[in-house]
Amino acid sequence: MINIKFIKKENRAVAYDDEIEIGECNFKEVGDTWNILHTGVDIKYQGQGIAKRLVKCVIENAENFSKNLIAECSYAKKILETK
Repeated sequence: MINIKFIKKENRAVAYDDEIEIGECNFKEVGDTWNILHTGVDIKYQGQGIAKRLVKCVIENAENFSKNLIAECSYAKKILETK
């Protein structure tokens, strides 16, 4: 089972298959804005919606922390535009 964990102190959401890290979505915090820089998933796990879950995890936490959200990451930018 794939689990998503938000790690605020590392500015990223991480996907795990058991204890193996298989993907991440990282962001940079500047003032009251989080900028998603990169989203990536191990090639063996692509096509399962994991990247979308990672971006949505960052979105949810940005809302919880009352942060604005932008994205340099092209994939995350698409998700934000359809939000």
